[in-house]
Amino acid sequence: MTDTASTGGHAVDTPADDRWLYAWATGYAAVGGASLLLPLYALSLGADAFYVGLMASTAAFAGVPGALLWGRLAGRTGRRRPFILVALVATALVLLVSPFISSPAALVVVNAALWFVVSAAAPVLNLVVVEGVGQSEWDGRIARLNALQGYGWLAGLVVGTVWTGVAPQLDIGPVIAQRSLLAGLGVLAIVAVLLFARFYPSAPHTSPERFARGYRRLTRRGWGAGRNLRAIPYGPARIYWGLRSLRSGKLQDRFSGPLLGYLVAATLFSAGFSVFWGPMPAHLVGLGFTDGVVFLLFLVGTVGSTVCYEPVAQLTKRFAPARLQLAALGVRAALFVLTALVVGAALVGGAFVAIGVTWAVIAISTTGIVTRLADERVRGEALGVVAALAGLGGGVGNAVGGALASVAGPLVTFALAAAVVLAGGAIGVYSARSAKTTATGRGENVQVAE
Repeated sequence: MTDTASTGGHAVDTPADDRWLYAWATGYAAVGGASLLLPLYALSLGADAFYVGLMASTAAFAGVPGALLWGRLAGRTGRRRPFILVALVATALVLLVSPFISSPAALVVVNAALWFVVSAAAPVLNLVVVEGVGQSEWDGRIARLNALQGYGWLAGLVVGTVWTGVAPQLDIGPVIAQRSLLAGLGVLAIVAVLLFARFYPSAPHTSPERFARGYRRLTRRGWGAGRNLRAIPYGPARIYWGLRSLRSGKLQDRFSGPLLGYLVAATLFSAGFSVFWGPMPAHLVGLGFTDGVVFLLFLVGTVGSTVCYEPVAQLTKRFAPARLQLAALGVRAALFVLTALVVGAALVGGAFVAIGVTWAVIAISTTGIVTRLADERVRGEALGVVAALAGLGGGVGNAVGGALASVAGPLVTFALAAAVVLAGGAIGVYSARSAKTTATGRGENVQVAE
């Protein structure tokens, strides 16, 4: 197959052509399993909460330059297929090499490399998935990509849960089980490479410039993200296209005061989330949980959010987004502290499910709030900015959480996470209410905070 930037081409919005999406989802299953397995492997090699938090932080920061570099190269060359193939091949190589690593510091580098290549493919995937369809269908196409990625991620967690649970019954030691699972996930990534090479569509021609312009109009449903966001709040694709869609000039000249205030709020509570999640694998291992239990806990938390997106979307039609979000942030902050106090797997699992439910509320209400606070002409740009700032806050939060947990323990760390989340929630509600006050003074009706 050829892969050119010709202006010709054909629609790929058919079930047969979508087989390449299943190939990518297969590769994403390997990534989903490795996302938790690599930190657990680092802990087996002697790492502590600091290293685990550092792994999460460097992964977050490595993803942005990866997306920027790959997106720029793809735009200049007019080619798509090689960049996605390289990402999948590199994923396989990273996972196949990891079992031979015996240093936690080296694993930090390897984990960052994994997320660099995975994130690098994100903007290119978005260009391919909308190929051959009108802009009115872009949101649905991206939603399909997000859904299959989400299912792949869940599948990877399921594989990790099953294998790490079965391995002790086969008298396989924890480290050997981790290394064999890494190798197995690497083989799965190779399968994804072969499938992708076979089914990838030819002759894509949607330009990055056209997509960046179209991004600003993908606002009503939050860019296909409603039901299918994973446990990671804002993906590299949204950050990348958010940055690409930015207009020149100062934000305060285009964004209202309440919107700027909400951007600060989203950055804060996203950082708080990561202060909690960054050292979490180390905390669970410290409680004496096996790898199988840790995988299961992350799995039920992810499922808890996934099954609630649709009910939450219906709930937002009855209640103001800011009110729902404040309640979710308050509950989540309380659960963060509670998680530091409980020790039983069942209790921690219940907390994880509830935390997952709160994420569904926060993810959907964030889009609703930004959509209402931003003027139509800057709405897409605003969604891009909030995604980028949330990613930045998440990267910082992971590092802070890991460092603090290594010296002060989980209770202090999770209490700080809760405090940062509540601070962000307070600023967000104040911003929403100030927007309502301003609109009321102008005789307008804004359903953000009431």
